[in-house]
Amino acid sequence: MRDLRGDQLPQWMERVEQDPLPALHPLVNGLRRDQDAVIAGLSSPWSSGQVEGQNTRVKFIKRAGYGRANFDLLRKRILHRT
Repeated sequence: MRDLRGDQLPQWMERVEQDPLPALHPLVNGLRRDQDAVIAGLSSPWSSGQVEGQNTRVKFIKRAGYGRANFDLLRKRILHRT
């Protein structure tokens, strides 16, 4: 996945389907539903990792203050990166 070789995904999926590993067959079926998008995601040099990290941070702060803090405090903690 780090080498941006999405073009090799179809061959990998065929090998998985031929192997007696029934636990991976549902994964391959799910990948086939949107194969073009999966290949594009594996081939693209762009990453959404930074955005996902920020989402995780905000959710953590929100959960930590659940039931104890109001929106004003949540906003301050998110904007000031405590």
